[in-house]
This record gives sequence, structure tokens and C-alpha cells, in this order.
Amino acid sequence: MILFLAGTSDARELALTIKEAGYPLLATVVTENAALELRKNGLNVHTGRLNQDEIENFIEQHGVTMVVDASHPFAEEASKNAMAGAKEKGVLYLRYERDRQEYEHEHLLAADTYEEAAEKAGQIGGVIMLTTGSKTLQIFTEKLLNQSDVTLIARMLPRKDNMEKCEQLGFPQKSIVAIQGPFTKDFNKALFQQFEVDVMVTKESGKQGAVDEKVEAALEMGIQVVMIKRPKIAYENQYANFEEILQHISREWKGVLT
Repeated sequence: MILFLAGTSDARELALTIKEAGYPLLATVVTENAALELRKNGLNVHTGRLNQDEIENFIEQHGVTMVVDASHPFAEEASKNAMAGAKEKGVLYLRYERDRQEYEHEHLLAADTYEEAAEKAGQIGGVIMLTTGSKTLQIFTEKLLNQSDVTLIARMLPRKDNMEKCEQLGFPQKSIVAIQGPFTKDFNKALFQQFEVDVMVTKESGKQGAVDEKVEAALEMGIQVVMIKRPKIAYENQYANFEEILQHISREWKGVLT
């Protein structure tokens, strides 16, 4: 059995590719919505975050012989837990991660942390649109929500827990864009124009995360972009394409093909 951590749209494609190759697979996702998408395609799915102990228990209970970590590039804790759990139980760990997108532009500023991104965006001021999700929203609200020369807009998934979090943080309802992508460049431009955005904050998630569409849209409109760099993690057996992952699985597989 393969324990598969799915956190992105391309990760779901990889999970299906592995299943179609005949390998038994148990996928884990954070949200029920993501689980529904995988179940529609006949995949076994566990919903909820897993710490290291829980990953070790999964490995024991389900006869897992390898862990494929295709979690989001910014899901740092998930990857660390998966690596540590696999190592503790003596099973193979493989990492799939999207290729990076390289950008160089006078209107693009890089940041190593969310805190640094908030500071850089605040120094520019004006209308700041966050496209970084809800998990780190508090960092930005604490630094920017009450800054007199800043109007903060947050684009996030239309989930109940996200709306509740916004309410808890005192985030104005009129400043929430609750919508699910991916979005085209033209859609991003229309949204930026609607809110008269001066600064867009994003993460270096990669091409498959539709980052290029929003970055290109912003830069073409003269909008400042603050991009948060990916966490620096020393992964084992890291690959950026499906074929290499499948080849490694094939070399190391211990079990019975379905």
C-alpha cells in the first residue's frame, strides 16, 4: 500500500496515475471538498491533517510500504511529519513537488517569510490583495488591517471555516473575495481592476498552482507583486514529474499489484 499525501490539483492527477498503474493507494487530504474530488475517481481517501504519530499508525495499520508526499509546496509541517514517520517505520519516502517558476521584474519583490511579505506590502501601501489563503491571514491582519494607508483584500476559498476565521480576526466582509480557482489571466486582471489593487501578495507555488496567471496579470497592469519564497526543506528522493515517481515506485515496490 502507498500512503499518498495530496495537496494540489496536480497531486490529484499523480494519485490517479499511480492508481491506474495498478498500485494500491490510500490518499490523505485536509478538506472534505478535496476528498470528494478524489473519491469521484475511485480513490480511497482519509480526510484531516496527520501528525507524525498518526502517519506511523497509518503505516502500521494499512501495511504501507512507501509514502508519496505530494502535499502543497508550503505545507511544511505535513512534509516533515511524512518524512519523519516514514523514516521511523523504515519505509520509502518519495517527494513530488512542482517545478519552480522564475520571475525577474522591477515590480516584483521576494520575501522569505509571511511576516516579511506583510512588511514589504505595508511599506508600499494602498490596496493590497492577499492570495495566500486563510492559514496565515492573521499575520497580515495584525500588521496591515489597521494601517491607515492600507486597504486589505483577501481572496480565499469559499469555505465556512474561512469565513469564520475572517470574522474572528475582524476582517471586513466587503473585503473578502470568496472564490475557487484556477483563474485565467483575464479574470485576474478584471478582479484587480475591480478592487483597484496596488499590491498583490502571493506564494511561489509553481505553474500548476496558477501563480503565473495572476503574477503576469498583475505585472502587466503595473501592480506591485510580493512573492513569498518556498520553504527550504531537504527532501529525500525529490521529483518534479510523474514518470520519475512511477519509475522509482516500480524499482522499490514491495507488495502485490491490484
